[in-house]
Amino acid sequence: MKVPLDKFGSIGALVAAAACPVCFPKLALIGAVFGLGALGAYESQLVIAAQLLVGVAVLGHVLAYRRHRRRWLPGLAIGSAVAVFAGLYALEWLAYAGFAGLIAASIADLWQRLPRRTRTRSVLTCPECGHLQKETMPADACQFFYECKGCGKLLRPKPGDCCVFCSYGTVRCPPMQVA
Repeated sequence: MKVPLDKFGSIGALVAAAACPVCFPKLALIGAVFGLGALGAYESQLVIAAQLLVGVAVLGHVLAYRRHRRRWLPGLAIGSAVAVFAGLYALEWLAYAGFAGLIAASIADLWQRLPRRTRTRSVLTCPECGHLQKETMPADACQFFYECKGCGKLLRPKPGDCCVFCSYGTVRCPPMQVA
């Protein structure tokens, strides 16, 4: 089982910060609603834990980058971590913006991981006559030949494409959408 470090770090840092009434009074108000006010006696340890968990969140986003290759997610996480640390030592509102950025990066990464529904309709454009035809694609196979409804030409995939929908359609075929 893979541990989602980015989510664990982001949520953990937010929870630890919510238990620190002196450092993060606005988050502490929310934390008190959920019973975290009792942890106020351990504030110095929780501030350190929040900083460590921000580091864990950034590490998780950097490791997740190897899988999804979206540069803006680890960039947002790193920028948010810098804002959290700047907020601890300079402007308080930067820390809140940093926590919000970490949560946003984690939610965006989670959204990217959700399975996508494949689209099964595509509009084919004939390269000869320009006729447009909306067609339903086969869900589990590629279609190698298609007869144009406008001019009757038999369409074949372009070199390097798997089917006529990938070559002439507005939407790639379902097997390519899944891949």
